[in-house]
Amino acid sequence: MTIVKHNPVAFSNLFDELLNNFPATNWGKDFANSWSVAPVNIHETNEGYHIELNAPGRNKEDFKINVENGLLTISFEKKEETENKDYKTVRREFSFESFKRSFSIDEKVNADAIQAKYENGVLKLYLPKKEEVKIAPKQITIL
Repeated sequence: MTIVKHNPVAFSNLFDELLNNFPATNWGKDFANSWSVAPVNIHETNEGYHIELNAPGRNKEDFKINVENGLLTISFEKKEETENKDYKTVRREFSFESFKRSFSIDEKVNADAIQAKYENGVLKLYLPKKEEVKIAPKQITIL
């Protein structure tokens, strides 16, 4: 199976890498796009593919995972925070930006059986491979 990453930003890969590795400043985020990129690890076993998406500090209800026309899309949309007049933030370094990641999945993946769970700040997806149809050898009896 080939899992191909689709970035919503329409820049070359080199430019994307430069922006993603650039220190977290407003220039980098605002210039590239309002959507950031959450880092992923992809592992393959004989049974399927495991995708781990690093997204700490979020709630599992805030993620959206869709499969449509061979494209797996994982997204998180930042919600507006309500301001509390009795609670003043003096310094803010935590950043919970919206993100969207898409991956092409091929016919080897059983899209109906994809599973997801969120634990310890990591969104984990399991994409099982389809069972191969094996034709068992058959002994023909001569009459």
